[in-house]
Amino acid sequence: MKKLGFGFMRLPLINSEDPASIDIETVKKMVDIFMEKGFNYFDTAYPYHKEKSEEALREALVKRYPRDSFIIADKMPTIRVTGTSDYPVLFENQLKRVGVDYFDYYLFHNIWKKSFRETEEYGGFDFIKEKINKGQIKHFGFSFHDTPELLDEVLTKHPEVELVQLQINYLDWESPGVRSRECYETAVKHGKKVIVMEPNKGGSLINIPEEAERLFKAANPNASNASWAMRFAGSLDGVFMVLSGMSKVEQLLDNISFMDDFKPISDEENNIIKQVAQIIEKSLAIGCTKCRYCTDGCPVGIPIPEYISAYNSYILTKNMGNAGMYYRRHAAGKALASECIKCGKCEQNCPQHLKIRNILSEIADTFEIK
Repeated sequence: MKKLGFGFMRLPLINSEDPASIDIETVKKMVDIFMEKGFNYFDTAYPYHKEKSEEALREALVKRYPRDSFIIADKMPTIRVTGTSDYPVLFENQLKRVGVDYFDYYLFHNIWKKSFRETEEYGGFDFIKEKINKGQIKHFGFSFHDTPELLDEVLTKHPEVELVQLQINYLDWESPGVRSRECYETAVKHGKKVIVMEPNKGGSLINIPEEAERLFKAANPNASNASWAMRFAGSLDGVFMVLSGMSKVEQLLDNISFMDDFKPISDEENNIIKQVAQIIEKSLAIGCTKCRYCTDGCPVGIPIPEYISAYNSYILTKNMGNAGMYYRRHAAGKALASECIKCGKCEQNCPQHLKIRNILSEIADTFEIK
């Protein structure tokens, strides 16, 4: 397998305000290019695009290509599991949505302290073992958003796990919140294959400060900002797949241009990346990746990622006109930041461990007239 995986999490949309309005014709075009270039790994999950991602994968890929020509990774939505009986219902629904008889890779979605305890309590690992024995799952792992200490505990208790999907990018590599390097080293210590998610940190490593971009351009004028981030992640030992959520054909073509004949990051390039990371860290207000896990289960229905994006725009540009416009646009017909009831469900689900309740208060103070 080539190391670039097509993540069905940020697909092109017909209506930018509606994640379910997937532009399926553009997705088909992107899938065709991806397959023609010899890439064949596709990653989806139950909640992506308001539960429309799996169906989009069926329409754009499964119905149009032989089953043995592509590889599909899907995930058990642990947030939806409330008991043992939920596993078979959710799993069979996923097979139907995607239109396949088996998954090449199947993962527990978003394992953290609470979901791990529940997965053990509900017999989740036994369920996976049963599906492996029936041939409905070929390879098994989980995506992870917690501490390296918990990761070590999970992998020690469950050596049958084959792979771990981790958030790895050069900005989070030494982050005290994400602890990307430590989690990666823990997975490698246990001999597990690593899949990388968020290599561009939700686009934060694409639109970087001019000072940082100048460093990249001085070293390689033809290389995109994305290429530096993707190659950083793909160069790590044990990483066999780097996922990219691509919403434009241009993004796909750029990724293919440097992932087709992959060249690892050199020591000199790595030093440049460290300098760039330091510059970006000083400029970022809030490190949201727009994964939307925070919005699942929000009792008020606050569009948290959109509000954070507007706030970051204001902090970075000091342009209240544009940032305020974005906030008002996202708030139309939805709950304001000030309407947060402080229940904390968003923080429980946030892979970045952001203090969202405090952030929403700051956003309300910034954009809402008292």
